[in-house]
Amino acid sequence: MKRLLSLCLWSCLAANAAHAATVTKNLDYEVDGKKMQSVLVYDDAVKSPRPGIVMTPDWLGINADNIALAKQIAGKDYVILVADVYGVDTRPKNAEEAGAAAKNMYAHRGELRARINAALAQLKAQGAKAPLDGRHWGAIGFCFGGATTLDLARSGADVQGVVSFHGNLATDDPALAKNIKAKVLALNGGDDKFVSQESIVAFEQEMRDASVDWQFLSYGGAVHCFAIPTADGKVPGCKYDARTARRAFAQMHEFFSETFAVK
Repeated sequence: MKRLLSLCLWSCLAANAAHAATVTKNLDYEVDGKKMQSVLVYDDAVKSPRPGIVMTPDWLGINADNIALAKQIAGKDYVILVADVYGVDTRPKNAEEAGAAAKNMYAHRGELRARINAALAQLKAQGAKAPLDGRHWGAIGFCFGGATTLDLARSGADVQGVVSFHGNLATDDPALAKNIKAKVLALNGGDDKFVSQESIVAFEQEMRDASVDWQFLSYGGAVHCFAIPTADGKVPGCKYDARTARRAFAQMHEFFSETFAVK
């Protein structure tokens, strides 16, 4: 009898484990006639509602590696929308294509801000379908995605906190910072050759002038892409650093815990 009960219990647990998995769902929509496809990611083994985070990937945009990174970050803590800001017809396969796609968006910052705001709206619209608490919203981004995340904040988006990982800090209009409602955390590699000292000084002044609640952290020895596990050094000056990544993600979690706790 005990053996039968044990087998039944094991079968139930196995069935629940098989049912519980990370949800990966494509969301199709348009922005000014441009077809977009962002990806919603969350752990459905956790039923409790949680904060929603818009994540803008690096310049490679939506791909398997960046979705895998989103799954790791989401864990049991967040519902993440991996934001498409290029459009479904642009999925870079290499650094050359990624550079061209990112350059085009930098040349059209207004469109970039519209697209990342549309992604945030898509995330918020999932309230009845995903375990979102409906109260806590944030944004994160990596490299080009860091710049996009900062632009989301500069647009005056209704998010409580944004985190840029080794992101481009420059803006096309410093006056936009007056719109920022979110707390800002910028995480930078101390030896990042893609982020100049001049841009750091300008970013800090931009934040001060707009009276933003901001933090800037520099990690010694780290270079560009330090938080991206698949960054292998093929692009000069861009390399993953496990120690720094661990510290940076711990800082991100602490930042959001503090930010979302504020009433």
